[in-house]
Amino acid sequence: MSVRPALTEKQARTIAIAAMVAGLWVCLEYGLIAALLGGLLVHELVHVLAARIAYSGSGATGARLVSVALIATVVIGVLVAAGFGAAALLRSEGASPAALLARLADILATSRGSLPDWIGQYVPEDADTVRALIVDWLRGHAAELQHAGHTFSITLLHVLLGMVIGAIICFREARGRHDKSLLMREASARVLTLAHAFRNVVFAQVKISAINTVLTAIYLAGVLPLFGIELPFTKALIALCFVGGLLPVFGNLISNTAIVIVSLSQGFPVAVASFVFLIVIHKLEYFLNARIVGGHINASAWELLCAMLAFEAAFGVPGLVAAPIFYAYGKAELRELGLV
Repeated sequence: MSVRPALTEKQARTIAIAAMVAGLWVCLEYGLIAALLGGLLVHELVHVLAARIAYSGSGATGARLVSVALIATVVIGVLVAAGFGAAALLRSEGASPAALLARLADILATSRGSLPDWIGQYVPEDADTVRALIVDWLRGHAAELQHAGHTFSITLLHVLLGMVIGAIICFREARGRHDKSLLMREASARVLTLAHAFRNVVFAQVKISAINTVLTAIYLAGVLPLFGIELPFTKALIALCFVGGLLPVFGNLISNTAIVIVSLSQGFPVAVASFVFLIVIHKLEYFLNARIVGGHINASAWELLCAMLAFEAAFGVPGLVAAPIFYAYGKAELRELGLV
């Protein structure tokens, strides 16, 4: 007499999907999105690299485990080294926060005469006054800045821990165990669906960032020098554009603001030209993002825009970053269920 399983496949899938949705909500609600993205990044990079290695013979499982462990270690090492390398580049360009603040003070002070009267009247007369205002602002917001620094440190720790967890998951998958329960198999399938959605979105976002960076580099290092205009921190601004472009919309706002402020060092007309260029090209990133990412996950532009706006309203910047990934995952699940 056969024993009826405790759960049917449909019930197990429903429970696994509910658990995944709850887990994603916890990541957004409690600031763990950085850890999740770090883990997914390592997981997908390891899978991309490990898939290119062929295994044969009786020791295939052991070779796969060793390869995955080595690849995961290299991937984490390269990502961490890239972070330190970016910081070193900024220091070599003199683009440390202190240097940028000092340069900002000089730019605002020296550009006061070239600004229209309706703007110039709000700009301090000299650099010392600007620096004093900055110092006063920093003192008045010391608690917020200290909290921001603490949050940044915690976020870096979360990213590192997420990377390690992603590597551990890859190692467990390489063991190839097939004795999982029905519920665990469904849960694993949900994780793979999320990882696939992450890969589609991230690869598309890298493409978007590359397009924005190339256009910005042409403008900063090509167009402006043709008119005898050399902006300070050009390399750092281009690097900031690429890194910022990895964050949908929000990242471009940061890089664009920095470009406009630095352009003031060459006069108000140059700042206006930079602002117009960025408006025409980079402010279209909302629609560029929705179109390219949507093409990878079979979603219309308006769908992603609505998801990004809703997640940003509910969870702030982390929601804006996670919206394309979570929406892609949700639509993939609905597609497997035959509902879309």
